[in-house]
Amino acid sequence: MDATRVTTPFDARSTAADVVAGVDLSGQRAIVTGASSGIGVETARALATAGAEVTLAVRDVRAGERTAEEIGAGTANGLIRVMPLNLSDQRSVAAFVASWEGPLHILVNNAGVSATPEMRTPEGWELQFATNHLGHFALATGLHRALAAAGRSRVVSLSSIAHVQAPMVFEDVNFRERPYDRLLAYGESKTATALFAVEANRRWAEDGITVNAANPGAVATNLGRHLTEEDYAQLPAFDFKTPEQGAATSVLLAAWPQLGGIGGRYFEDCDQAPRHSPEEPLRGVADHATDPAAAARLWQVSLDMLGDAQPA
Repeated sequence: MDATRVTTPFDARSTAADVVAGVDLSGQRAIVTGASSGIGVETARALATAGAEVTLAVRDVRAGERTAEEIGAGTANGLIRVMPLNLSDQRSVAAFVASWEGPLHILVNNAGVSATPEMRTPEGWELQFATNHLGHFALATGLHRALAAAGRSRVVSLSSIAHVQAPMVFEDVNFRERPYDRLLAYGESKTATALFAVEANRRWAEDGITVNAANPGAVATNLGRHLTEEDYAQLPAFDFKTPEQGAATSVLLAAWPQLGGIGGRYFEDCDQAPRHSPEEPLRGVADHATDPAAAARLWQVSLDMLGDAQPA
């Protein structure tokens, strides 16, 4: 954890609109994954309000087009695009990367799945790890040249407080040896997205790319559609945010000028998160999610998995 913790004028109640008030992103190009619902919509809306060209990278293109039309009408921004992207399908990720042209200033890795029944990709990868981490890992590394070409660019990797109870088990990231646990698998995937920010920032800072992780907080969206009443009974009493509030930390990391050049950190409620403490179970970042050695190991594991998935 960095010795000097970053704080901002914003807090847990701030909205994405609050964060971009007065910010000018004209001429900048942004991608928001999963931008057809939930906090992805509000993230894209805020960036569009600030004048950015925003690409909604979505599985459901029709839903994306409806969202793009609504955002465009509400912001008078005619630079809203929709592109298909299924993060659990590496062919879809590769096609997206291949079709991208020109520089990229902002990449918000927002999409995700949560607490799914045991499901696997064609490669045999556990779905939550494959979607939340590996899909975004392949997307970001595939777009590295575009991010570097922008001169100064930012990547936002969405994590979750669920990471706290779930350090990476590198020997079994796909739950082949362990009994499958939906919530634990989700937590590990979110530890992975936090660790991605640590290692990506270390590798890419010299290219002018800063990478941070964001915990959006608890937001009632369709991300929780797989949670049962029994699951909710086991969860702590979250203070739920609106989607507009949930998008604030992502937008802060993507667009707030004062964070230029600050990377490799984990933010929540629009501030850099403190170290997690059992006394405050719903706040903070666990040491295992900021460990540089674990981040470097995850990077290599991810490269190896993606390399093994390539056709001969």
